[in-house]
Amino acid sequence: MKQDIYIGVMSGTSLDGVDLVAVSFEPLKLHATLTVPFPEQLRNDLIALTLPADNEIERMGVADVALARLIGESINQLIRGNNLNQANIHTIGSHGQTIRHRPEAGFTLQIGDPNLIAEITGLPVVADFRRRDMAAGGQGAPLVPAFHQALFKDQNINRIILNLGGMANISVLAAEQSKQVFGYDTGPANILMDAWCFKHTGQTFDQDGAWAATGQMNQALLNQLMSHEYFTRAFPKSTGREDFNLDWLEQQIDDVQHSDHGLEIDHFSQQDIQATLLQFTAQTVIDAILQTELESGELWLCGGGAYNGNLWQAIANGLPTWQLKSTSEIGLAPTWVEATAFAWLARQRMQGLAGNLPAVTGAQGLRVLGTLTHR
Repeated sequence: MKQDIYIGVMSGTSLDGVDLVAVSFEPLKLHATLTVPFPEQLRNDLIALTLPADNEIERMGVADVALARLIGESINQLIRGNNLNQANIHTIGSHGQTIRHRPEAGFTLQIGDPNLIAEITGLPVVADFRRRDMAAGGQGAPLVPAFHQALFKDQNINRIILNLGGMANISVLAAEQSKQVFGYDTGPANILMDAWCFKHTGQTFDQDGAWAATGQMNQALLNQLMSHEYFTRAFPKSTGREDFNLDWLEQQIDDVQHSDHGLEIDHFSQQDIQATLLQFTAQTVIDAILQTELESGELWLCGGGAYNGNLWQAIANGLPTWQLKSTSEIGLAPTWVEATAFAWLARQRMQGLAGNLPAVTGAQGLRVLGTLTHR
């Protein structure tokens, strides 16, 4: 019997590249995977578009086309390089690249033209997943908890799925059937650590948190970072580069250095800041999980941050009653979870099934997500 394959394409807040998977469901099976780094110019253009500047519409249009071409050609590479039968591929689910996420203003914007992707690949494309939820009063994010529920829900074990991408988000899956699934963005995961590391070492990320391990966490700076008003908001809530970026970080550092704590940080090294950023990510995750009603269970880690051993340990130290696990234990490496989620969301769209969880996003109800561009 022919097994439908869906292709999921994800480019996250970290802006390090495009992740692609070819996957089938029931049972879950990964047929092929691929990561394609962004060309430097495109990456710089996308980062610039996340914050206000001049001539944005023109620059957005150019980037929209360039990103779509990269995605389309990468999908063809995935298919050819793994000898996949195109006749077995049902649909592409392309998240695109978020360049602005403003749920408080009622809009979110992902680029990477699905019309061009469909033209290049000869396959149908589902894209623009977030705006249908937002039209129903939701945050449009996070969307992966519905997939997490389908994949990880267990009637005997409390589980929380922690995605450590550019931002961190949790999906809370209580064993008790009467408890609703919920989740939200807890704050930054890798975005600030990556930006600070790149600025001062030229490396795009801090491998295993090794550079952070050479520094000392500074409590005054941590307190300053934790004072961001995002952490006092009730969920549903979501965030992105608009709230947490390198300019914001440098302003926080400057504020601490010119505060009453200035004498405490005479030797405030770049490594100390990296160590503090790692603890910042860990602490915001820990606080969010401690605020749930669940006292213990399994904490499943995915996203690039799941490979950061020092971050893993910092989270474990703050959650002694939780057993930390990698999604690789179920045959889905942390790198591929989000791309697989958007393949699953494309499948939901093609079957006319809801892809959001109102308790997570705050939408007025279940909605079928995504717009379809035919081949």
